[in-house]
Amino acid sequence: MCYYTSEMACPHFHGVKPRSHTGGAHAAMLPLGDAWEGVCRAVPGEAWEPDETTLLGPCNRGYARGACARFPAGEGPDAARFTLVRDEGARLRLYYVLERDHHPWAHGPLEYSVIDAAFVNPDAGGIAARLARHYVESYLRRKAEASGH
Repeated sequence: MCYYTSEMACPHFHGVKPRSHTGGAHAAMLPLGDAWEGVCRAVPGEAWEPDETTLLGPCNRGYARGACARFPAGEGPDAARFTLVRDEGARLRLYYVLERDHHPWAHGPLEYSVIDAAFVNPDAGGIAARLARHYVESYLRRKAEASGH
């Protein structure tokens, strides 16, 4: 059963902190569960702070190829999507899809230990896990708010 799904996020976007949590249901549908402030790392070795339009557009919503002058040419995904498959309390089971030109580029399961605050998957150190960490943080915050904690 899917509890929580999202749109997309740019794979070169590195979230630093969630923006205001006043976005309601619309913000919950953002790729990372909230609008995030962060930096663009599309150019290796360079962290760039995007302007407001770019931040709320291609950075937080993905499909930046052709929409963002900083997006690199060549291979690789241009968007990431996450779905919470199951919340088991101590474990969250997610599924990710990295896309290129609106087609799957890579996909697979991710498992997150709430107790350890870490992914269980040994190979969960790439793009998907980096963005999924923000997604999980937003999900857990919304879950706590809904339960009154």
